[in-house]
Amino acid sequence: MEFSFDEKDFVSCCGSTKFAKDMVLASPFSSLQHAVSVARDVWFNSVDVNGWLQAFSAHPQIGHTHSPSVASEASAQWSKGEQSTALSTATGSSLQVLSEWNARYREKFGFVFLICASGRTTDEILAELKRRYTNRPIVEFEIAAQEQMKITELRLAKLFSSREDISSKTGKYSTAKKAEDRISIISSHVIAAPESSSGKPIHHPARTRPPITTHVLDVSRGSPAAGIDILLEVWRGDQSRPTFGATGGGNWVFQGSSATDQDGRSGQLLSIVDNVSPGVYRISFNTGKYIPNGFFPYVSIVFEIKDSQKMEHFHVPLLLSPFSFSTYRGS
Repeated sequence: MEFSFDEKDFVSCCGSTKFAKDMVLASPFSSLQHAVSVARDVWFNSVDVNGWLQAFSAHPQIGHTHSPSVASEASAQWSKGEQSTALSTATGSSLQVLSEWNARYREKFGFVFLICASGRTTDEILAELKRRYTNRPIVEFEIAAQEQMKITELRLAKLFSSREDISSKTGKYSTAKKAEDRISIISSHVIAAPESSSGKPIHHPARTRPPITTHVLDVSRGSPAAGIDILLEVWRGDQSRPTFGATGGGNWVFQGSSATDQDGRSGQLLSIVDNVSPGVYRISFNTGKYIPNGFFPYVSIVFEIKDSQKMEHFHVPLLLSPFSFSTYRGS
């Protein structure tokens, strides 16, 4: 069975019209899993900054159930359901505090505080808002995009559920079985864990991009850094990992190289494989060529992929200025 939806359906899932148009072009989908896989690729690799902001603006402020720019009635109803736990655990005073912190957040970052609120209490959301308020804007922007993707995946599941319910009488599986399958698929995206609570492996979707990616943002200019050469290596030797301060015993083996594009994103550093080889990896950036008068002739980031993580995705960005840099694990 194949699934096709209108542009307005995808706008309800994610308020970006670019996202919706690309999803329609990629239709039909063989399953929810297929649609989610394509959605992640479209959201992180095709939708631009304006599209992200458009999607953010379609969400009501946490603690409210309606946004002036809400994309559709379906989106409004989904927002209400996603915030049901928060609203049921709120008091007049906690909603007031939440509103005040929402205003502070918007003033600092320029967009609404975005969080996948399903199952979260008001206190939990407020604590997360306060924690993320300390982030730098460029870091918080990507975190918000990751939260938007979580929400989109949940809404895609609801969209497919509504279509499956219509055809359930002629379907192969019972409604209960379909619900079980949907929960399994959603969990593989929303919960970053190698196994489910039952001890059974969580199903991971087929990859649509290499398992290791990066991008570079020039925080001194507030824009992507294009044209930076990137080198990916893996440690190979007698020891499973390089020992701090030690010499010998192994070496770094070339895996791939690329250069950042106009959006600051890397090209393909590895082949698209289901399982990435566990080990210690190093991404090096030719920052001296990009900023000739900067402090760093190059920057290297070393990280480890464990055997239990070989089906996960590793996005390792570089936030760069002439005299400082930082990184984090993205998605």
